[in-house]
Amino acid sequence: MKLNLTKPICFFDLETTGTNIAKDRIVEIAILKVFPNGNKESVTWRVNPEMKIPAETTKIHEISDEDVANEPTFKELSKKIYAMIKGCDLGGYNSNRFDIPLLAEEFLRAEVDFDIKNSVAVDVQTIFHKKEKRTLEAAYKFYCDKDLENAHSAEADTLATFEVLESQLDRYPDLENDTKWLAEFSAHKKHADFAGFIAYNKDGKEVFSFGKNRGKLVEKVLEEEPGYFNWIQNADFPLYTKKVLTSIKMRMLTQKLN
Repeated sequence: MKLNLTKPICFFDLETTGTNIAKDRIVEIAILKVFPNGNKESVTWRVNPEMKIPAETTKIHEISDEDVANEPTFKELSKKIYAMIKGCDLGGYNSNRFDIPLLAEEFLRAEVDFDIKNSVAVDVQTIFHKKEKRTLEAAYKFYCDKDLENAHSAEADTLATFEVLESQLDRYPDLENDTKWLAEFSAHKKHADFAGFIAYNKDGKEVFSFGKNRGKLVEKVLEEEPGYFNWIQNADFPLYTKKVLTSIKMRMLTQKLN
C-alpha cells in the first residue's frame, strides 16, 4: 500500500556519538523525502561532531573519528538539512523519543529555530511495538521478508523504515493511510518539549514530568519558585526544553501586562 500524503514526509535516521540528547552529536544523517506524487529524494551526510566518538559507539555504526575528521560540522550543514525538511511531516524509527529531540538540539545549537508545530511525526517503531514488539531488523524481516544488511547504517535503516511502514499499511487494515492518523497512533504521551520534561495534563496545561514538581503546573511553579526557572536554564537540560520553558514564562509576563 502506498502512503496517502497531503504533503511531503521526510523519513530520517541519525547515527550519533551516543544516546544523551543534550550532550551527544550527530555523525551521520540520512533523509528520504517522499512526495505526495510518489517521487522520492534521498540524501545522506556524514557530519563532524566536533567531539570524540566513543569506541563502543564506533563498534555499533562503524563510523570513527577519522571517517568524519574532514566532514562539515552540523552548523555548516544546518541550512541544507533544514531546507530539505521544512514544511514536511517527519517519519522515523524511535524518532519521537530520540532522533527528533536530538535533531532539534543540533538545530538550536546552530541557531536554526527548528519547530514542527505545523507538522506531524510518524514513529514506525511505536506502530511496530504496538503490533508486534520487535527490533528494526526483525520488523524488516517480518514485514518485508528481507534481511537488513548494513544495519546501523543511517541510509540502510532509513530505507528499511520507509519500507516497513508501507508493509504495515498492507498488513493492518485498521491502520489509516493518513500521516496525521499514523502520527497520533505512533505518538507517546503528549509533551510540550521533545525530551518529555514538560507534559500536558488532562486539561491541556503544561506540567512538569520529573523531580520534586512532577505533576505540578509549570506556571504555578514558576510563580511560586522563581529560582526554579534559572536552575533549569543553567542545568544540563536540552536546549529545546529550555526554549519551551522560556516561552511559558514570556506568556505569563504577557498575561500579567494585559
